[in-house]
Amino acid sequence: MIIHRLASRSLAACPWGMGRPLRASLLALALVAPLAACTTPAYVSPVEVTRFTGSAPNLLGSGPIAVRAAPGQPADAADYAVFQTAIGDKLAEIGYTVAGGDAAQVAEIRVERFVQQGQGSSSPVSVGIGGSTGSWGSGLGGGIGINLGGGGGGGGQVGTRLQVMIRPSVGGDALWEGRANFTASANSDYADRRAAAERLADALFAGFPGRSGETIEVE
Repeated sequence: MIIHRLASRSLAACPWGMGRPLRASLLALALVAPLAACTTPAYVSPVEVTRFTGSAPNLLGSGPIAVRAAPGQPADAADYAVFQTAIGDKLAEIGYTVAGGDAAQVAEIRVERFVQQGQGSSSPVSVGIGGSTGSWGSGLGGGIGINLGGGGGGGGQVGTRLQVMIRPSVGGDALWEGRANFTASANSDYADRRAAAERLADALFAGFPGRSGETIEVE
């Protein structure tokens, strides 16, 4: 409305020699505005989830459990807290009592975040949560490096992988192990690490403990 009023006054007040440039400017503005409003639609893939259950499934889903970074990851890393909170919330929902100190079981966390800028070219954005070797030859534990400092700005896709192992706190074979991963375009809400952590934790612990060895996709 403001542009329309100013244009009417200018066209009425100015001779034709001055009105033509003004009309051209207004036309250019009208053509550019729709282009500026167009953006690439956000993309979020399904979450791919694989889980393995050990020989003592009766020990899962109850009692005190501690949540900590897997060996090799500083537990005070700021980004680690985002995933620790998301996983702790899901463990509490399935029946565990999340404990800060000594607990009968421990959930060890590893995460990888990376940015893929082009077709087939992915580059880690920095190192995040460390890990330990998987128990069932599942490939969960191959020394993942991550950059949780990346925000996904500028384009491309942001991939996030979460791996969790539940084991007795005194050591021994893992009781349960799972991994979940998905990708999201940089303009998606799920490129944010907190949203990604919550989505991955939801998918990983849905129907816990899950069917051992099965890979599923969660929309």
